[in-house]
Amino acid sequence: MIVDDDDAIRRLFRLNLGENYEIIDTDDPEQALALAMEHKPDAIVLDLQMPKFSGFDLHRTFSSFSQTQLVPIFVVSGKVGLEMKNACEALGAAAFFEKPVDFEALKARLATVKRHTIVPRSEVRIQLKVPLKLRGTDPDGKEFEELTGTENVSLSGFFCACGAPLKKDTVVEVYFAKTPGELVGTARCVRLEPREGAEPQYAFRFVNKTGPWILK
Repeated sequence: MIVDDDDAIRRLFRLNLGENYEIIDTDDPEQALALAMEHKPDAIVLDLQMPKFSGFDLHRTFSSFSQTQLVPIFVVSGKVGLEMKNACEALGAAAFFEKPVDFEALKARLATVKRHTIVPRSEVRIQLKVPLKLRGTDPDGKEFEELTGTENVSLSGFFCACGAPLKKDTVVEVYFAKTPGELVGTARCVRLEPREGAEPQYAFRFVNKTGPWILK
């Protein structure tokens, strides 16, 4: 999960890390805790200098909740200096990176932490067939409406086949197929699995939910 108020910086993180990691990002520090508790990220990249909010305070907040206290936090900041690094180490940060970020060094550190850190996850995936309707725009700019059924579901997403050719990060509207017009919310494609002789399967994670979902 990326927490940074700079849109350009968040795009850079998506560009450099999106191939190996599912990226959740926000420019609102006040929503960061809720997102972390919902999505249970493997790591958090946190900007220390954000308007009206201290990254240090947010770091302490993450560390104080049982659901997020074991998630490694990587601090990034444009403010350099030994004092800053020492303060981050005192908070328990997994690493400190100056801006502009050395993404190769960040990737290496993320890989190391991933091998040595186990983050407990309470989210459960259930094998359940749920008829859905997906609506959106494919990579060629063509609008589509697709009836499908899930292979499994979780609190924050689902896995299903889709006849429309989608790319990673494509956002679709999700409806219950048996109750026309009942919008569940919007979801982003986070993974795709091609299948020979069959429609590709896609993993979707909700961006937001405006209606009821199967799991609560």
